[in-house]
Amino acid sequence: MSDKSGSQTTAIAVYCGSSTGKELAYTIAATSVGAALAKANRRLIYGGGYKGLMGAVSNAVLSSGGKITGVIPSAMVAAGGEEEKGESSIKSIPVNPAQVTLESTDNAEWIITNSMHERKVEMAKRACGFIGLPGGFGTFEEVVEVTTWTQLGIHNKPVVLLNVLSFYEPLRALIKTAVSAGFIQPYNEALIVFVDGPASFNATEHENFDWGSAALNAIEKWQEERAAQTKPLFDWTKGGQGEALSST
Repeated sequence: MSDKSGSQTTAIAVYCGSSTGKELAYTIAATSVGAALAKANRRLIYGGGYKGLMGAVSNAVLSSGGKITGVIPSAMVAAGGEEEKGESSIKSIPVNPAQVTLESTDNAEWIITNSMHERKVEMAKRACGFIGLPGGFGTFEEVVEVTTWTQLGIHNKPVVLLNVLSFYEPLRALIKTAVSAGFIQPYNEALIVFVDGPASFNATEHENFDWGSAALNAIEKWQEERAAQTKPLFDWTKGGQGEALSST
């Protein structure tokens, strides 16, 4: 996938909650992802929040010397940022001043969009793959939408869900149900990759697992094995449909 300048991008879009949730393992997994992105010199593309798991992953990238791009709708900027939407028992990661003032630096870039739809398009255009951490309705919607875009050939990019403490097990079961019921083709079940981590439901083991490296390994494996196999159903560059998101 190429960015607007035409150069190849290795950036990864991360979808996750603006709350930390009730388990420490969620925050640690987000921090692990941020550190892994920075180590691999992959820019983080995310929703621009500084609270919850969004704050955890972005601060981990910055504190590890990496780069971030926050994409925020103007309505949320005017309201002072995205609020926590769930009940959290874990304290948020300390806020980075750049994320509060939205002042761009060498390592932190901010993009303001006119709508939520534009936000999602801007995030997807700048990424070569997607990682889903635990989150709520917004995270679910974003993960499923970019998966649908791969299915339809709007882009051709992997979606990796980190199944921390079996958080995404119900979604995996729903997908299998849809396949069995004839609503999803069996070969499209692999459009979403689930990273399970430790086999046990032991919180300490999940906290100690290297979720970031596992996520990046899954993305690289998908790109090697699946990308060339996915054929677009439609030509999104014709018929007034607009320019398709780059899929190379």
